[in-house]
Amino acid sequence: MSAPKHSRASGKASARRSNGADASGEQLQAVIIAAHGRHYLAEADGEKLQCVTRGKKTNVAVGDQVMLTRTSADQGVIDEISERRTLLYRSDQYKSKLLAANLTQLFIVVATEPGFADDLVSRALVAAEAAGIKAHLILNKVDVVESLAKTRERVQPYAALGYPVYEVSAKAQPEQTLATLKPLLAGQSSILIGQSGMGKSSLINLLVPEADIAVREISAALDTGKHTTTFTRLYQLPGLGPDSAIIDSPGFQEFGLYHLSEGMLERAFVEFSAYLGHCKFYNCRHLSEPQCAVLDAVADGKIAKMRHTLYGQLLHESAQTLY
Repeated sequence: MSAPKHSRASGKASARRSNGADASGEQLQAVIIAAHGRHYLAEADGEKLQCVTRGKKTNVAVGDQVMLTRTSADQGVIDEISERRTLLYRSDQYKSKLLAANLTQLFIVVATEPGFADDLVSRALVAAEAAGIKAHLILNKVDVVESLAKTRERVQPYAALGYPVYEVSAKAQPEQTLATLKPLLAGQSSILIGQSGMGKSSLINLLVPEADIAVREISAALDTGKHTTTFTRLYQLPGLGPDSAIIDSPGFQEFGLYHLSEGMLERAFVEFSAYLGHCKFYNCRHLSEPQCAVLDAVADGKIAKMRHTLYGQLLHESAQTLY
């Protein structure tokens, strides 16, 4: 799956702009590079436009390829969202929150300090599996040696499930960090997620040296004032190829997955795959049923009890959905 390409505005439209003519009503292809509430920032052929949707629609995500109508020199209205390759989002009992569209991979950032929540890591992995997005872990701040052994022990179960873990130190070892991450990001549309304090901002600033300036520009365009960490934003990585982009998301402590059905959930736990279809009952929920292959694997230590407990919690959440 290739990362979404930036679409180009037509030559005719570009000519109109260069001649200084009024281009209101002009149709443009663009990519959404930032979102805050119902306000979006789109980029078309290097030009940024503040955008809104028609009516009260809020189903636009960062990374979306869109068609828009220019309404003034730097503003437009989003008319259409192109078909998405992937969509990553989280949800609670009442509503969903789009995180990003057209992703090819997700990086969960954890650190030696402060401590990270296994619940959030596992939920993010489940969300990635359900969306068809490849997932990785980045273990940041490995220079904090007194916590390194314990943190490595905590991330080992995820590595055992097949999720790669990359050890870096954005601040103490910037060159080594870049050498590790750049090959992974080339030609991909990636997102960094994680709790506050894990060092996501340090990683972004390392990968995108002009990120601070871009954040201020985006904040001003979206009228978010000083709240520069409350919106998701996309950065191009031109040194890594035209299809390379990275999306930074706000730090959050919870990752609700109320939108996932029972069938989606059991398939999103990769360690369940060898046992699905081997239970006594075809409609087994893998909770307390007799002769359940998944429960037997948990009892035998082949599936981590922590992960199975999360599966049960997610099933419960799925049953509570009201939207």
